[in-house]
Amino acid sequence: MDKLVIQGGKRLQGEITVSGAKNAALPILCAGLLAETPLTLTGVPELRDVASTLKLLDTMGVKVNRDASTVTLEASDVQSFEATYEMVKTMRASILVLGPLLARFGTARVSLPGGCAIGSRPVDLHIKGLQAMGAAIHITHGYIQASTLHLPNRRLQGAKYYMDLVTVTGTENLMMAAALAQGTTVLENAAKEPEVVDLAECLVKMGARIKGAGTDTIIIEGVERLAGATHHIVCDRIEAGTYMVAAAMTGGDVTLKNARADLLEAVIEKLRDAGATVEHAADSITVKSSGRLKAVHIRTAPHPAFPTDMQAQFMALNAVADGVATVIETIFENRFMHVQELQRMGADIEVQGNTAVVKGVAELEGANVMATDLRASAGLVLAGLVGQGETVIDRIYHLDRGYERLDEKLTALGAVVKRTN
Repeated sequence: MDKLVIQGGKRLQGEITVSGAKNAALPILCAGLLAETPLTLTGVPELRDVASTLKLLDTMGVKVNRDASTVTLEASDVQSFEATYEMVKTMRASILVLGPLLARFGTARVSLPGGCAIGSRPVDLHIKGLQAMGAAIHITHGYIQASTLHLPNRRLQGAKYYMDLVTVTGTENLMMAAALAQGTTVLENAAKEPEVVDLAECLVKMGARIKGAGTDTIIIEGVERLAGATHHIVCDRIEAGTYMVAAAMTGGDVTLKNARADLLEAVIEKLRDAGATVEHAADSITVKSSGRLKAVHIRTAPHPAFPTDMQAQFMALNAVADGVATVIETIFENRFMHVQELQRMGADIEVQGNTAVVKGVAELEGANVMATDLRASAGLVLAGLVGQGETVIDRIYHLDRGYERLDEKLTALGAVVKRTN
């Protein structure tokens, strides 16, 4: 199993390019099931989760062609409508094949998902939304069995559906399903994340009729069929945010290409509050800092508020900042598992329920730590970059799920990072 070995204390400086967004690529890859002709995607990151999704689509009969960051999907001869437990257990995003399979083929059998152990992420909102559109759904032996064969023309029917909780994958699944439904679907309390908007833009290129993506009400007028198109995946705002925090923590001067400040307003505001300088152009962001950062309070919430996927990174920042900060996690109830590992490095953090109180220390010490989930891994990497001595991070397969060539990009900025087995 690979490990990451970091020699701390190096100032990051230079320029790197941000990859395409994992959280946009995965639903858009699944949207390939909706098209009767080839869908070509550019800017697709080379990540473990992307590889798993492509393997899943391949097992269904989708012809997959990959050339570096370009992927072409041809779903004209899909033979299987099942996502098995073996394919789904390591990646929750596999649930995103449910809506497309049901909408285009009228049947789907999808295992209940697995993935990161950061708390409950139930799929009941996906199921209730599809049921509101007329689908017959049963859960047996750990599988979601869905059908539209009893409906007129065997097609899902447009419906108005209010989601009790804001759910990104739920919004994406239902939006894809509604694209081929008969009639108009209105999704209320929809997720507003940029990745939802990117999916909608791709679907529109394929012939879907969607309005309101990026707001809390999305209106989808179903069409009979969708065709292929060419679409470029939006930049990964969480990857960009992670390197921005790394630059600030190390007193660095880093420019990120293929990065959009309009997707990172909450993160930029907090970095400026901490004392970093953030400048941006149309497709780049530069972060500079000098001296010790100031502690900043964080409260996670759905977009456009502060993203839960940046919480661990700012926990690491606060661990070495001047002052005391509270970090409140409102999205996932078990997303403080990195705290114990940061404490092994000398961080002063006390957790009370969904709130962590972080008292900044003068410096962290390198230590052997273990990654527990994707973003926790990123937080530990940032701590290692400023820790005195050597930090060894175990179980970095989590990192490979969401960060493309992280060790290479950090090395390009002057960090001393080595991947070892």
